[in-house]
Amino acid sequence: MTAPDVSVIIPVYNTLPYLRACLDSLLAQTIGADRMEIVAVDDGSTDGSGRLLDRLAARHPGLVKVLHQANSGGPAAPCNRGLELATGRYVFFLGSDDHLGPEALERLVAAADRYGSDVVLGRVVGVNGRHVFSDVFAAGNAVDVDLFDSALPWSLANTKLFRRELIDRHGLRFPEDMPVLSDQPFTLAACYRARRISVLADYDYYHAVRRLNAGNITYRSRTEARLVSVERLFAFVADLIPAGPRRDAVLRRHVGLELANLVGDDFRILGRADQERVHRVVRRLVERYVTDNLRDQLDIEARLRLGAVSAGGVDDLLAVIDQDAERGVPRTVIENGRWHAGYPGAKAGGWADVTEVRADWLARLDTVAVSWQGGHTLAVTARSPYPGFAAEAGPVRLVAGQLAGTTLLDATDPTGRTVRTDFPVDRLLAASAASGQRHPVRAELAGEYGRGSAPVRAPRLATGRPRLRRHGLRLYGVAAAVDPRSGQLVLSVVPVTVGQLISRLRRRFRRTGPAAAPPVVPAGSSTRPAGDPPPTVIAVGNHAEPGRTDLPIEHLTASS
Repeated sequence: MTAPDVSVIIPVYNTLPYLRACLDSLLAQTIGADRMEIVAVDDGSTDGSGRLLDRLAARHPGLVKVLHQANSGGPAAPCNRGLELATGRYVFFLGSDDHLGPEALERLVAAADRYGSDVVLGRVVGVNGRHVFSDVFAAGNAVDVDLFDSALPWSLANTKLFRRELIDRHGLRFPEDMPVLSDQPFTLAACYRARRISVLADYDYYHAVRRLNAGNITYRSRTEARLVSVERLFAFVADLIPAGPRRDAVLRRHVGLELANLVGDDFRILGRADQERVHRVVRRLVERYVTDNLRDQLDIEARLRLGAVSAGGVDDLLAVIDQDAERGVPRTVIENGRWHAGYPGAKAGGWADVTEVRADWLARLDTVAVSWQGGHTLAVTARSPYPGFAAEAGPVRLVAGQLAGTTLLDATDPTGRTVRTDFPVDRLLAASAASGQRHPVRAELAGEYGRGSAPVRAPRLATGRPRLRRHGLRLYGVAAAVDPRSGQLVLSVVPVTVGQLISRLRRRFRRTGPAAAPPVVPAGSSTRPAGDPPPTVIAVGNHAEPGRTDLPIEHLTASS
């Protein structure tokens, strides 16, 4: 019997509201049932997911394999069991709450066969506000991508096509002793060993879904799991890649993301014992793995946070976090020609010295206002505390994800330290369709100290409610939000279904009575004067404008 071209492995645990769409997307694949197999591993589900899988296997014998096992506590074990059952020439891992574009597997397998690729990554898009790193797709299709000279280290999820011969030759498996992040060692090892890695950006291959009904697992409850997994991840990278620039190129992601996230703004919610433990682990990893070359490549905030960890104790780190989160960018201290970040307790020199990264330091701006202009433009006003900003920063622009807005100096500030950037909502919606629906805002500049870039924070900013915006046939909630971990300003675009809208209106009606529930006039209603265009924007806020309806959907934005 001929082996299928591709085995799709799905670890499943309590994802019933999304599992049917996931499975339907596989049954609709244009590659055809004769060229694929579905290997689903039920990791002790209690919500009926296992029964749904059994029904599918009964309807599609030979196409669907189902294995039931006791809950393992993470996706590593079910992925490994799936590998043991898979017989395809290629293997693809699919999250049970995610789904594929209809042509995804056919295109991926064709590319791997055409180019002789061991790993193929198809464009991933976010759904329901799910954030995905999309830089690796920015340049379009690429037949041969270098792991060490590209954005690939920022896209190490296992949601890729892998050649089975590569997996077997190197005995690749998921580390079952890592409660989280277990897909990264597997993917990294595959990419490191691959003869060729290809990227396809010409189609929406993978739809990564943020579960809207899932309870958030707090930082506090996952502290130990995160620490154990991050330590093992760093050790894995060190064992796999010899010390030097290539290891630094991979660790830049792990230091700048996983390690820096451990000392993000939400570090403050931990109990003192957990804070001490996180501080010890982060300090040990910084001292062991962060070379001078790697530190110089870090984002300015990660560089300063990790510097504070290495130079001081928990209280010193908390002083830095409190400054960033509550008061904003600190003053710049200049002594003997050296620039220093004026954090409480920071001494001249050492970790607070930003002389060599002055451009990045100047790019650190605080959001002071977010406003809607005429319903079609979202305006972000940001300010620098540095007195010489106007003369030394050079041209400045704010970028939301991949979308650059129109940035001008704010004429109401005579010091020249305030800029306003207008983001056209239509372009924001179009960008959301291509690269997910969560757009972190950064400042970029080019002045006498070179090019600089930094996240735009929003301390003390009241971001308000979303506004509904129609794009094509869909409604979206558009709003500014603040990432609770990083404090970064995010422009969020979240699809809104009619069901969600009606459900929220009904809840408001029950809660406050008929007077509080304003009528919604749908497009095409006879209550609108003949000849008037349908309203395209519904304002959600304290002041409704003509042609709009005030609606209580303040929780529709997402910050995954």
